[in-house]
Amino acid sequence: MFDLFLFIGLPYVAIASLVVVSFIRYKFRAFSYSSLSTQFLEDRWLAWASLPWHLGIIMILLGHLLAFGLPGAWSTLVSIPAFLLAVEAFGIFSALLCLVSLFILLIRRFVDARLQAVTSHLDVVVLFILLFQVSTGLAVAIHHRWGAAWAPGALGPYIRSIFLLQPDASFVKDMPPFVKLHIASAWALIILFPFTRLVHALSVPLHYFVRSPQKVVWNTSRSQVRFEQEIQLDNEKRLFLKAAFGAGASVALLSLGVLDKFFRYFLKQDLTNAEESHILSQKLQRLKQSAAERELELERMNKDSIFVAKLSELSRTRGKYFIDYQMRPALAFSDEQGLPILISAKCTHLGCTVGQDLDGQGRILCPCHISYFDIRTGQPSPGSPAKSPLPHLGWALKDEQGNLLMAQDLGGRREGSVDPSQMEKSRLFIVKRFS
Repeated sequence: MFDLFLFIGLPYVAIASLVVVSFIRYKFRAFSYSSLSTQFLEDRWLAWASLPWHLGIIMILLGHLLAFGLPGAWSTLVSIPAFLLAVEAFGIFSALLCLVSLFILLIRRFVDARLQAVTSHLDVVVLFILLFQVSTGLAVAIHHRWGAAWAPGALGPYIRSIFLLQPDASFVKDMPPFVKLHIASAWALIILFPFTRLVHALSVPLHYFVRSPQKVVWNTSRSQVRFEQEIQLDNEKRLFLKAAFGAGASVALLSLGVLDKFFRYFLKQDLTNAEESHILSQKLQRLKQSAAERELELERMNKDSIFVAKLSELSRTRGKYFIDYQMRPALAFSDEQGLPILISAKCTHLGCTVGQDLDGQGRILCPCHISYFDIRTGQPSPGSPAKSPLPHLGWALKDEQGNLLMAQDLGGRREGSVDPSQMEKSRLFIVKRFS
């Protein structure tokens, strides 16, 4: 329920706040669309913080926009190792630049008496949220490396589901805590955005880039100057209207797909036979999948042991998938002695299912973000995005009559033994007491 609030409810509150409050503020308090610069009150600290902060945050926002806005092109680029390394290094550098700048801006607010007089509680709150947002982003970049490669595929569908009015929190529910905190604080920041000085980012004077060159003449009469100023003002208005019309038309064209989803969602338009058939088939498929999952779950609740495979079916180089008592994927291998090795198949990085084939070093690969795990120890290889080992599972070997021959608990301690003549017919089970 809390995940639904953070990743579905909060985003729509944030979007509504951004659009509605920004419009109302511009309509009724247009002169408040400003950074309310304090440069005249204090400029020594500001000189060290303002420019690095703007450079760092612009680079970070541009990277996020490209990654989530053009996922196909971005994935092609980050598939080049040199480009991925450069992006990660530049992103971390930009985050550190923002972090240092925010610390300076905070100190500046607290040590200068004149600034304290014009500093509101909301100013401080926003600075702390920005500090938290940048810190969590930096933590994600360090602890869950190569985010430029995995984030568009892992988080892009969630972002798109929000804007297509088909919110799906399942994309982020299994994400690590740092990722969840980063996402939630981003939505919180967007909620506060139109109430703060940050709103000045929406008032970029784009018409300055397209207006005609300016010429100031000081030796003419006041009436002539006033006349030229009026002509100049009219020209600027026309240019602004042209730019606004072009931008509005572009936004309208880009919004057609979203508006279509919006009207379909709220007006419940009639579906075609093909659309209705497709939706019903998807629902049926999900119901079948849910029923199968529920059947597996009930089986694991009611049985003390679950059959995995015959011992003779296990391989030393290719694992056999099965579902453990926690409803997680797992793999069964055979060691040099012919005894089983059971290990979780859920990557400890972001929860992807690892591959079943061993490489030459006895490792299995998580294909999502390239983490290698040793099946004997469960430990990830140095340099892998995953930092925690894959846990091993306990098991039991039984004969054809169901008599216990040998068992191994979660700590690797074994009980009993298997006669070599019986190994061919031995049956492998996962046991509830070892789960």
